[in-house]
Amino acid sequence: MVASVDTVADKAYDYVVIGGGTAGLTAASRLVESFPDRSVLVLEAGEPNLDDPKILLGGQFGGTFGDPKYDWIFTTKPQENAYGKVMTWNRGKGLGGSSAMNFYVWTKPPKQAVDAIEELGNPGWNWKSYQELTMRTEDFSEATEDQLKQLAHTYKAEYRGKGGALKTTVPATEVSLTKGFLDTLQNMGVPLLDDPYGGNITGCWQAAVSLDRKAQWTRSYAATVHYLPNKDKPNFTVLTEAHVARILLDAKSGDNITATGVEFIHGGKTYSVKVNKEVVVSAGTIKSPHILELSGIGRRDVLEKAGIPVKVDLPGVGENVQDHTLCGISYELDPKGDHKTFDVLRNAKLAEEQAKLQKEGVHNLHRYGISAYSFLPIQVMNPNGAPEIVAGATKMIEEQIKSGKLPPGLAEQYKIQLRILQDAHIPDLEVIDVHCYMSHRSAPEDGKAYITILAVLQHPFSRGSIHTKSSDPLEQPEIEPALFENPYDLEMLKESVKYTKRMSETEPFKSLIVREVDPGKEHSTDEEIKEYLKHYAHTCWHAIGSNSMLPRDKNGVVDPNLKVYGTTNVRVADLSILPLHFASHTQSAAYYVGEKLADILKAA
Repeated sequence: MVASVDTVADKAYDYVVIGGGTAGLTAASRLVESFPDRSVLVLEAGEPNLDDPKILLGGQFGGTFGDPKYDWIFTTKPQENAYGKVMTWNRGKGLGGSSAMNFYVWTKPPKQAVDAIEELGNPGWNWKSYQELTMRTEDFSEATEDQLKQLAHTYKAEYRGKGGALKTTVPATEVSLTKGFLDTLQNMGVPLLDDPYGGNITGCWQAAVSLDRKAQWTRSYAATVHYLPNKDKPNFTVLTEAHVARILLDAKSGDNITATGVEFIHGGKTYSVKVNKEVVVSAGTIKSPHILELSGIGRRDVLEKAGIPVKVDLPGVGENVQDHTLCGISYELDPKGDHKTFDVLRNAKLAEEQAKLQKEGVHNLHRYGISAYSFLPIQVMNPNGAPEIVAGATKMIEEQIKSGKLPPGLAEQYKIQLRILQDAHIPDLEVIDVHCYMSHRSAPEDGKAYITILAVLQHPFSRGSIHTKSSDPLEQPEIEPALFENPYDLEMLKESVKYTKRMSETEPFKSLIVREVDPGKEHSTDEEIKEYLKHYAHTCWHAIGSNSMLPRDKNGVVDPNLKVYGTTNVRVADLSILPLHFASHTQSAAYYVGEKLADILKAA
């Protein structure tokens, strides 16, 4: 059960996990199950948020965003290459972390992109491991006969997990729109894949989502699959509303520093716990580097400026940040089609009706999901323009490598990125079929139904950073995404938007819509689209890399066993350790990292 602070403060635990999110609860639950004689404490800054319909019911995309009960509501620095725009980076706060507020998409990357992580100096971090551990996580329920018939949905059993804790399935969907999206892409020459979960995602397909069909199609997430089944075990303790201030380290500085405990704030007072074996930092790409820096682990100049004594000089902390960037292209649907879209949930009365149907166990919009995707190489999206774009990006990156001025380790990453960009079989860009209004410029009109195609950049060359601004643990860190710092990121995303506009001129998509709302016909040329993107492109909430798993001399923060360099017993387990971005949504990766850490600790 969720503990009280009085029962936790000043106690000693074998493992202290900082962050009760996706990877943190995964790792904690596996340790609890594997070592019944060892104690595990999870410190979570947010509230429990259990049995909460705002989390459990599907279709409410972004419904918890901006609410401090569920969301950290991080904000970025003004973006120099995007007219000073400040973005909100929403992140889950509460048990389950971002798995409680994401759009419950379950996808996996291409094989080559995962194998690249191993290539960067991390033995065992490869596609074989990714597939094995994500399938261990998953319990997949097949599509219904109607879905198989209406959408020609197929899957291969050998790529889908059975018997895992996380429930996944093919969601209900508005068939006319999903089929229209997939048929249009096929009419444009894109192959419909049999199953995108075996390492090849280049094409179009219908994805799974983390909904539990046996629990009335409610969200399956880290709290339901890893906290609830273990909550009454005597060796498992979870304290919520515990904002970690720092890791307590022994008196030494330099290397071989040992964590002795963790300090946290609860109810405005400061407490601490002792640790016997390991501290696991699983606070996410934004908070994990922040906590390391507050503890004295990080770049010397950052720590000294913040007035924090340097315990381990580790320049890679908070660096190498990469994020997917999206733009929503929204279309008004032809009302004659009478399509069911999530837009009805904006109307309080209609939303009530859907909630009532949900309670009665009847088919309703909360069973629906974002389901149709396409991941494509630039050579497919723009066969005529791709050679010039690829040649220009290659020339720019090769000149940067030759200059010798890149941060340590970045040249190796860039070489892999160029190889992916030059390969006409590995995807660079994504388009997503979303059955509601989801763009950032205009507002939807009441009573109208929309479809939005999200255009998403997958392999940014730009590198950002996340650093503490002071020694105050309650102050947000400074987030610098470096959006469009490399002009070819903007160039590539522009191509994805143009491709989406071409989709709207192709049947059957063309007949489904009556007009393009955003960006609108007034943004059609290359320059007009790029100007629009500078104003309205947005994070895809997929940031990684701020504690990269790389060799120490390559600006690495953790080794392949996820141990923080210079420490004996501090590890990081979340998306921050991934050193190079890939073409996929990140939910499966977060579970993968949690499972991987549990195996590492069990082997140790």
